[in-house]
Amino acid sequence: MDSALIAAVRRFNRTVTQRVGALDDEYMAQGRPLGQARLLWEIGPAGAEVAALRARLGLDSGYLSRLLRTLENDCLITVGPVGQAGDGRVRVATLTDAGRAQWADLDRRSDDLAASILEPLTEHRRERLVTAMAEVERLLIGSMVVIEPCPPSDPRARACLRAYARDIARRFDDGFDPALSKPVPDEALVPPNGVLLLATLNSEPIGCGAVKLHSDAPAEIKRVWVADTVRGLGVGRRLLGELERYAAEHGATAVRLDTNRNLTEAIALYRATGYREIEAYNTEHYAHHWFEKGLGR
Repeated sequence: MDSALIAAVRRFNRTVTQRVGALDDEYMAQGRPLGQARLLWEIGPAGAEVAALRARLGLDSGYLSRLLRTLENDCLITVGPVGQAGDGRVRVATLTDAGRAQWADLDRRSDDLAASILEPLTEHRRERLVTAMAEVERLLIGSMVVIEPCPPSDPRARACLRAYARDIARRFDDGFDPALSKPVPDEALVPPNGVLLLATLNSEPIGCGAVKLHSDAPAEIKRVWVADTVRGLGVGRRLLGELERYAAEHGATAVRLDTNRNLTEAIALYRATGYREIEAYNTEHYAHHWFEKGLGR
């Protein structure tokens, strides 16, 4: 990694933490540090499951428990099971009346802080700053996506594969009937036969992709899908690159894939990342294009 890039990121982090008051013991003069204020905000008037808060904020269970206990001791929240006879394993944090009042005050102070950042700037510079912030946010979200192997039988993988099927059914000319498509059994997507990669953001599945390994033919990429909510963040390109890397590390010298003519974004991605169109290598009912790419060792 370029040391100049590392230094630039560290410099940016220092500037932001100072400007937003993250270093203060009392964040926005509310009498509590940033961690507690942010957790109170995330709970919000609608309440939130503790497990969802932990995933959304990326907090250690012990640290989250201490933050929740502090807010409980200050009579700002209550933490308990869902409903009066709810499952004790599902705990929900809910604002009290005092908590809702402090949440509203935090909301107002957050608006004031944002205004104080924009106020010294000219209108043109305000637009530049907000545009730059949106780009930084987009790129940071992309950097938070985790891609790792996942058994195809995992409920998260199943959810992604169902979403993949719904997506292509909506986009294909005649819908999508799994019975007409070449099957991809689970055993083909577990080592040593292949792998399924799952992309998650804050522990929630947002994409997947798989590769099948063949001893006598190029590896085959299958089921690449990315949720609409994160498209444009480079997740599809990352998934494709990780699948190629896995195939190369397991002896493949090339990868190939088939795709439907309506998946124009996918076709553009394949061409942009070095795939060349080839003759049909299978009889997939829904395929109109076939691509292949050589892999460097």
